[in-house]
Amino acid sequence: MRASNAEVDETLRLYRPDPILAFGRLDRISDGFEGAVSEAKAAGFAPVLRLVGGRAAVFHEQTIAFAWTIPDSSPASRTSARFDEAAAIITSGLKRLGVDARVGEVPLEYCPGDYSINARGKKKLVGIGQRVISKAAHVGGVIVVGESDRVSDVLVPVYRSLELEWDPATVGSVQDEISTSWEAVEQAVLDSFADRFDISEGYFDEETLVLAERLEPDHQVDT
Repeated sequence: MRASNAEVDETLRLYRPDPILAFGRLDRISDGFEGAVSEAKAAGFAPVLRLVGGRAAVFHEQTIAFAWTIPDSSPASRTSARFDEAAAIITSGLKRLGVDARVGEVPLEYCPGDYSINARGKKKLVGIGQRVISKAAHVGGVIVVGESDRVSDVLVPVYRSLELEWDPATVGSVQDEISTSWEAVEQAVLDSFADRFDISEGYFDEETLVLAERLEPDHQVDT
């Protein structure tokens, strides 16, 4: 919203999230949504409503959540280009760590997407989504660094409730592929962004934080 009004510059945020289950628009209109929310809560994951498109996705302490907000006078014309760029940057970061990272959907993966990033064409590691509004775009998603079993364990009952077909064997993590840390993956992704952009550390101003707090209820689940 503030990017659309040219009140803030382009912003990239990488952070360690709490355990949440992010539901998409199609999930919310499913007959099984209430049951899926109950399953998420029972597994210790707070249900929230996604900002970007896609189906139910998992975030936890061993994932990296990322949010890239981009002011753009004609955002719809560059939707595919932004997906391409984000996927290329994150794939490059994982490759520099030694992961055989590739862009593309794994058959029967959770929250499927053309710009998912996988390992060896077998295991989904990263999901990427996008939302476009007037004069701005948001590219966001999740990198599963470790504890891939927590992703599959909660999604089995959640996807069963939503009546979504998928294969739990497609769930992977960076640490399933190589020995590394959360911090090392974060730095590799930042280095990959720095290959293309001038980046510097910054902080959200008070107005942005107040707006975020005001909008938070819009993403809460009431069932």
